[in-house]
Amino acid sequence: MQPPHDNRHGHRKHRIRRLLLASALAAFALYAGDYLVLRLRIMMNWNPYGTVTVQPLYAVPQKNGKMEFLTSDPQDETCVHTLFPQAGSPPCWYLNRRKEKRVNL
Repeated sequence: MQPPHDNRHGHRKHRIRRLLLASALAAFALYAGDYLVLRLRIMMNWNPYGTVTVQPLYAVPQKNGKMEFLTSDPQDETCVHTLFPQAGSPPCWYLNRRKEKRVNL
């Protein structure tokens, strides 16, 4: 006669799968909703895009192994008023926090 089967492991696995699926669906819904809000703002002409002035920093490697940083004139960069990058542009809140843009040469 076989001992009774302990099915706790199967229930835990099932719960983890459901949690992962729910998390993935929530992330997808958040991204899709963000995209739909952007499309609505574009259709209604509700200021979907913005600009942020960023300072380029050119990182120039030196022969001695150190890095020299050179600056140039500030540049305006287009951004979108969304949570996530959309339409090939970064979100404005992200650019406002990172106003220095490093360019490796």
